[in-house]
Amino acid sequence: MVKILADDNSGDDKRIGIAVARFNEVVTERILEGALQTLREQGVSEDNVTVTWVPGAFELPTACRWLAQTGDFDAVIMLGAIVRGGTDHYDYVCSGVTDGAMRVQLDLDIPIGFGVLTCATMELALARAGGDAGNKGSDAAMAALAMSNLKSQLRP
Repeated sequence: MVKILADDNSGDDKRIGIAVARFNEVVTERILEGALQTLREQGVSEDNVTVTWVPGAFELPTACRWLAQTGDFDAVIMLGAIVRGGTDHYDYVCSGVTDGAMRVQLDLDIPIGFGVLTCATMELALARAGGDAGNKGSDAAMAALAMSNLKSQLRP
């Protein structure tokens, strides 16, 4: 018989750390609110959520590492908004943040809900922060819960 693990986004008793970037705060505040709303809807107690602000997206992997290293969280959510400008800076920041997120979750064995927008324009970022394209903070929260619950099923 095939064993099928439940696709479970329940937040009951889950402890969640969130690192959010201040740069492009008009966007990141909205994706943070989307993440917090989703966590509430999924049953995560507000007492079990810790939010930490960092200057920009480039600092997010370090903050997530520090959150994970406390051992206090079942999952971490990384929220930021990187908007393309007129230089190559965008490419380097996107690459560094993405690689950093993967490294933290693999090195420290903790799920990271990746909610870092990488958009060509501010309009596209706002559309993904509660506009026409949904709220990617909410999506990151759902991914963090799903992966945390999968880990719990695999390692009781």
